Amino acid sequence: MNNNSSSFDTVVIGVGGMGSAACYQLASRGQKVLGLEQFDIPHTQGSSHGYTRIIRLAYYEHPSYVPLLKRAYELWTEIEHHYGEPLFYKTGSVDVGTAESQVFKGSLESCLEHNLAHEVLSGESLNQRYPGYHVPANFMALYQPNGGFLLPEKSTVAFVEAAHHFGAVIQAREKVESWRPLNEGVQVTTNRGSYTAGSLVITAGAWNRTFLPFLSDLAVPERQVLAWLQPQKPEWFAPEQFPVFNMQVGTERYYGFPVFGVPGFKFGKYGHQREAGMPETFDWEPNETDEALLRAYAAEFFPNGSGPTMSLKTCMFTNSPDDHFIIDLHPEYPQVSFAAGFSGHGYKFASVIGEIMADLAIDQDSDHDIGLFHVDRFLS
Repeated sequence: MNNNSSSFDTVVIGVGGMGSAACYQLASRGQKVLGLEQFDIPHTQGSSHGYTRIIRLAYYEHPSYVPLLKRAYELWTEIEHHYGEPLFYKTGSVDVGTAESQVFKGSLESCLEHNLAHEVLSGESLNQRYPGYHVPANFMALYQPNGGFLLPEKSTVAFVEAAHHFGAVIQAREKVESWRPLNEGVQVTTNRGSYTAGSLVITAGAWNRTFLPFLSDLAVPERQVLAWLQPQKPEWFAPEQFPVFNMQVGTERYYGFPVFGVPGFKFGKYGHQREAGMPETFDWEPNETDEALLRAYAAEFFPNGSGPTMSLKTCMFTNSPDDHFIIDLHPEYPQVSFAAGFSGHGYKFASVIGEIMADLAIDQDSDHDIGLFHVDRFLS
């Protein structure tokens, strides 16, 4: 380890959900770590904010995510103990759709393949058990008791404070301008200075493709809007009465949470209005069209939750072409690793992504099975 203040074992670009966890994991292994964040810590310009984020074991996206989720749960418990405050609230989770929908069938498949505790409910049974829901009788629901939600802002703080505990240097409001390979290491230049390191981890969310041009068409930012509506029956939308959900309606998918921390039942639509681009081009102020789209859904499926609007907030997804993550070493420079394209379902994995990125930075390999996420599936 070099004690020069501008020389580090690893530099991490982007200290949001994934980057903060990577800083913690690296520092806890004795690495001299520098984390660089262009905004505040935490901040609202990316994907790791909004008070709550879903975590669930049943996984309709692909059963191979489940082993990573099991490790993620262990690591969320670890950082929660380190922080000394709750970061995970268990409500159970439901994946809802017709019997043939991807959301229901995929979740059931993941539970059967990995022997996860679960219960299959008819739409009518779901509505009776959890009266905040009002789904059609021909819908099915996969209930998994270990689902719930995480607190993203607090979690970022928890990872950063733990990283500090192990000696990491974290610098906010410092924008990375460029990086270049340097022998077997890297040089990183910011608006404040220049740093060298043996390895580089890029977890910059929507800005990943700024530093990795080959991701330009592979990790594409998309504008999202979330709504918080005040329920007419608040008791039906409390955490103990309202499991987090994913729901497929035709070809569209929605997700939501109980009331927690701020007024209103929170929900959103995957893909929202299909607005892709760079963050600088997005309208960050939600508008009447955003609100109308979301309220129409709530009125149909959560009529007792669709009272006055409490809040509308914009955030981002960064989508890959197949909606699976992109986690790998740089194709030319193995001292550089990156995590991108989390496609609106990545935050729950932040704890284990941090562990994987530490593995890649130190060993250029990981014991976790990340074959599904390698970038060469797009580049070959």
